[in-house]
Amino acid sequence: MSRLTYRRRDLIKAFQRIIHAESFGGIFLFVCALLAMIVANSPWGEAYFELWHQKLGIAYGENGYLGFSLHLWINDVLMSFFFLMVGLEIKREFLYGGLSGFKKAAFPAIAAIGGMIVPAIIYIIFNAGTPTAHGFGIPMATDIAFALGVVLLLGKRVPASLKLFLVTLAVVDDLGAIVVIAIFYSSGVSLFWLLCSAFLVGVLVALNYAGVRSLIPYLLVGVVLWFCTHESGIHATISAVVLAFCIPTEPKMKPQAFMEKIDEEIKHFSHSEKERENVLLTEEQIHQVEGMKKAISQVQSPLSKLEHFLHSYSTYLIMPLFAFANAGVSIQGGSIDFSSSHIIYGVALGLIVGKPVGIFALTFLCEKLGIASRPEGLSWSYIFGAGMLAGIGFTMSMFVSNLAFIEASYVDIAKISILCSSLLAGILGSITLLFLGKKTNVLKSQA
Repeated sequence: MSRLTYRRRDLIKAFQRIIHAESFGGIFLFVCALLAMIVANSPWGEAYFELWHQKLGIAYGENGYLGFSLHLWINDVLMSFFFLMVGLEIKREFLYGGLSGFKKAAFPAIAAIGGMIVPAIIYIIFNAGTPTAHGFGIPMATDIAFALGVVLLLGKRVPASLKLFLVTLAVVDDLGAIVVIAIFYSSGVSLFWLLCSAFLVGVLVALNYAGVRSLIPYLLVGVVLWFCTHESGIHATISAVVLAFCIPTEPKMKPQAFMEKIDEEIKHFSHSEKERENVLLTEEQIHQVEGMKKAISQVQSPLSKLEHFLHSYSTYLIMPLFAFANAGVSIQGGSIDFSSSHIIYGVALGLIVGKPVGIFALTFLCEKLGIASRPEGLSWSYIFGAGMLAGIGFTMSMFVSNLAFIEASYVDIAKISILCSSLLAGILGSITLLFLGKKTNVLKSQA
């Protein structure tokens, strides 16, 4: 084999390692956001903005049309799959993960609440009495892909418990963002469609209670639920979270029964193989292979199976596409009116200052009052550093800004504020955690 072939194989393996790295999602998001800003301010800028207004759907009759603009397909339909994954993650964490018990959940949950309340207050202080006051939800959000990506890039320089703390905090933060969207960013609720949605939620609960473990019925009902929720005036992505909470966690086959089944099939398969020399499988062996495939499918939790399936699409398609479609803002020729500077102050100070202060202050107060205690191995300095990284709002903040403002100039100012503030929060958080990591290593070496 030639040296060129070896080199090509090594490059492919290196590329695969980069793609499958946990930090890749955050890096890819950043690249797509940067690319969107470049294209929006290039000679192709006009085509870039026109693209997202193109209609995509089916025309019927004389004036009938079923569909949305490309921008709405991404923000309402594709993002529903992202919210479905978020909902599955929240449910898993509450049942089996870092939020499964009060002692484990209390500290990061309190941190998340502090990280939502203080940024919202800061935003309201600067925007109270203005047409932009409704955007208080923008600095409340944390982008887990970016924040976790930074922690993973820092590697062993930060304690492992920091990753768990940040992930758990972000899960509660996502839940808070979902509640805020449902309550404050819904428009003109229709009682009829709301009742239809409630009925469909009842159907999902009944399916779960009846022990239905196939995902197909849930997903079919989920599609209709999305439509009814969209028509009700509540943002349709909320239906995806409700669907996630109704997906079963119990598999059809218990692990012990699965192992017994696989052992039995392997024994029969091996016995059949000894009696012949043909390379082709016998009918009996094919039957045994099918039995093993069925058992493998049945031992997987429907929740875990769906979450695993959605994770790749979310990381490599949905989130990057959302970033590319929403991060592009034209800043050429003074096209943006920066007179609404109160949005900038509210978003920037909310994310950069409000997040770390809110997370640190509320957790510090609760520990002193005996309500919750810090995870082992996490100093207050690391808590503050994690709070800085939580100031990376990006995806969820941009999502909320699209809901909060109708006027395009407000949305553009909010997006620029989010991008700059998230970048600064990431840099400050990284520097803080790097400094703390070096300081900890020095103290260890002296000891």
